[in-house]
Amino acid sequence: MHLFRRLLTALTGAALLITLGQAPAIADTESGTHAWSADTLIVRTGPSTAYQFTGEIPAELAIKVLRCQKLWCLVDAPGIRGWTYKRNISFGKTPNRWPNNGPIYAFAGPGSACFYTGTNYTGQSWCLTSGKTIKDLALLGLDNGFASLQIEGNVSVSACRDRFFQSYCEHIAVSQPALDPYLLRNLSSLRVH
Repeated sequence: MHLFRRLLTALTGAALLITLGQAPAIADTESGTHAWSADTLIVRTGPSTAYQFTGEIPAELAIKVLRCQKLWCLVDAPGIRGWTYKRNISFGKTPNRWPNNGPIYAFAGPGSACFYTGTNYTGQSWCLTSGKTIKDLALLGLDNGFASLQIEGNVSVSACRDRFFQSYCEHIAVSQPALDPYLLRNLSSLRVH
């Protein structure tokens, strides 16, 4: 019986060491933002045309954006990973570039767009009228805080997940009791039209 307990303790310890040994590999796995290749993407080893060409990603393919600089993004697609020009990436729900492709939205008021911290227009509210642009909600202490949007009148909202209208963006023309999952408590820049 004593030998069995020692063997069981040793096996448990070995299993724990194996599990802990694998933890860093799991923690190092990168996550990214879902996006699309709006055109054929030229992939390079670094963020400029001075870097070596490594391949292409076909147009209208779902990709993962790992990070971006001002003009370039590090992307991951099946079988290829590297840097590509940001202008050829669509961060929307479809491969179409935002905001040029799609329906024409109401703008210029009169009306207001009210953002709420809770879903179904609950919690604290913050209302804006047409013409207001906020490039970085963090500067106002409002970054990643909104869960719903109520639109009244003849306005619409351009809403983006990252500051300066980067990453995933949507053009919203009707009230949303719960923002899109990519924007729900992830809103960082907006413009009221």
